[in-house]
Amino acid sequence: MCSIYFLLLAILLPCCFEILSLSCSTVMKDTLRYLAGIAGPSGYGSKTTAQQVADNSSSPLRRLTAIITGATSGIGAETARVLAKRGVRVVIPARDIKKAAELKEGIENENPNVEIMLFEIDLSSLASVKRFCTQFLALELPLNILINNAGIFSQNLEFSEDKIEMTFATNYLGHYLMTEMLIEKLVETAEETGIQGRIINLSSVIHSWVKRDCFSFTQMLNPSNYNATRAYAQSKLANILHAKEVARQLKARNAKVTINAVHPGIVKTGIIRAHKGFITDSLFFIASKLLKSTSQGASTSCYVALSPRAQGLSGKYFADCNECNCSALANDELEAQRLWRQTRALIHRRLQYQFPTPS
Repeated sequence: MCSIYFLLLAILLPCCFEILSLSCSTVMKDTLRYLAGIAGPSGYGSKTTAQQVADNSSSPLRRLTAIITGATSGIGAETARVLAKRGVRVVIPARDIKKAAELKEGIENENPNVEIMLFEIDLSSLASVKRFCTQFLALELPLNILINNAGIFSQNLEFSEDKIEMTFATNYLGHYLMTEMLIEKLVETAEETGIQGRIINLSSVIHSWVKRDCFSFTQMLNPSNYNATRAYAQSKLANILHAKEVARQLKARNAKVTINAVHPGIVKTGIIRAHKGFITDSLFFIASKLLKSTSQGASTSCYVALSPRAQGLSGKYFADCNECNCSALANDELEAQRLWRQTRALIHRRLQYQFPTPS
């Protein structure tokens, strides 16, 4: 009986934290707004679906090419489905090609005219990420949208082939390298087409849990005292800091490319209610009201990637399809620059890779 309670509480606590992290004067108003799905300034809210966002976009979607990592399941798969259905050429780098092929077939069954391209990748491997980017660039296709969606939560301490803690390697390092290798293609495409390029980093409200004295690059690479939740939170904070620093660099270049971080919300999982009772039923009822569907979870990524209302916004943090506040540490420009430099130096050492020179 206790196990089911702990399972439900594990899902509810992040939702409760998101509510409690608000100032006391706005807790009730924002909680009711979230539960009711009341639209924010963007015109969308917590109940908005990815399909609604795409349908309301006036952008010339059939001229766009998007890369989406982690698109074989969950909100990544829904994002891929919605974008492909709207005419976007979708490129899916995936670790499980069989699963990616099944997703492609399912989307094609809905709409035979979609264009989906599959590549093999292991995001935790710097060599694999470099190989994928080289393969994609060799095709000489345009690139309008890069959605760094993939993420893992490793319960136990594991290391990548580069001997880097697996959560950090997959959620942050792989996406950092991919962004650096493809950013010039995004800038070039934006200049040639006049369509603003957009990069989206998936983050989480849990980034706020990270304290400054616990955010050490060396410790994140090889933690001496591993905690799965802390590792996940640190990787999600790193994704925001990455977006902040790259946004600053792009702005300094006057590049027509934006980069933002998004919190998709806490998405519903397959909870099996093996036990009946008032407490269990009550917890499950609360969870059902707080958690999002997969389509609702994918809405913010689609909003930042497609909506005209997100045009020109860069270095921001979004939740429920609206710009919102992130933690003070996530807003620290010096911390963002330090992390970017440390990451670049690490990748150069491991791959002996010379990053592209900005045009």
